[in-house]
Amino acid sequence: MKKLLKYFVAKTYKPLLVKYLSKTRIYIYQGIKLSIPQQVFHPGFFFSTKLLLRYVRQLPLLQKSFLELGAGSGLISIVAVKQGAHVTASDINPVAVEFLQKNCLRNETRMQIIHSDLFDNIPSQKFDIIAINPPYYKRQPRSQADYAWCCGENGEYFERLFDGLASYMHIQSTVLLILCDGCDQKMIQEMADNHGFRLECVYKKQSLIEKNFIFKIKSKE
Repeated sequence: MKKLLKYFVAKTYKPLLVKYLSKTRIYIYQGIKLSIPQQVFHPGFFFSTKLLLRYVRQLPLLQKSFLELGAGSGLISIVAVKQGAHVTASDINPVAVEFLQKNCLRNETRMQIIHSDLFDNIPSQKFDIIAINPPYYKRQPRSQADYAWCCGENGEYFERLFDGLASYMHIQSTVLLILCDGCDQKMIQEMADNHGFRLECVYKKQSLIEKNFIFKIKSKE
């Protein structure tokens, strides 16, 4: 049944979605109004953003320092600001950064927005909460939009993520990573282990076509 659903989505739903998302679209989520261009991951049509957001909203965010790596449209970061967090939002995609700034103004929120490939341009500091909705699939990015989906042929994104993460955590930091059953979880687990981390699954949810998992990244020490 699952394979049949995936086939149906690939042949019917996906082409319609690609056509719809070929233009900048307005998306409204619980009073938050976002402008989302073609090159940026759309949180309304993919499960991972809203699933991660649902978990983040349950955290005590007031006065917490919060980093969203790969913030995309900015939905999670904007919600975090509205709940009282001090937010830094980053993205490798310059188009995403441009629209992050526009969406912040539209929703009357303030945060630090940084154009950065993972931690490259983020000033050294320790965050209370880090939220990561990573690229899952083992392909080389060929366009700005691909960086939301492709982690490199050998998972280079995750290697660099775990290599730099410890410098931005303190002993009580909450670091959240969302993955799906279509990515190479074994590879990601092994990379985490090699850098002194373990992944603890704290939530999972099955949709019609995939299962998503939220992990806490914890130091093994």
